[in-house]
Amino acid sequence: MAVMAEDRTKSIQKRIMELQIEHRDLDEIVGRLSKDPCVDQLQLTRLKKRKLLLKDQISRLKSQLIPDLDA
Repeated sequence: MAVMAEDRTKSIQKRIMELQIEHRDLDEIVGRLSKDPCVDQLQLTRLKKRKLLLKDQISRLKSQLIPDLDA
């Protein structure tokens, strides 16, 4: 049982790292595009929304790693 929990924790941690990398990459792209006066505002808005979605996913996954106090 503990091995399954450990595997699940490692899986969640790996996914968090993947999402953090994607979020960081998007942050760089949004930063660069924001400086371009000819940027497609719709594309920029979509990228910002994607960034927020990633942030929310990361937060949810991190909260799953917090042990239950009732256990």
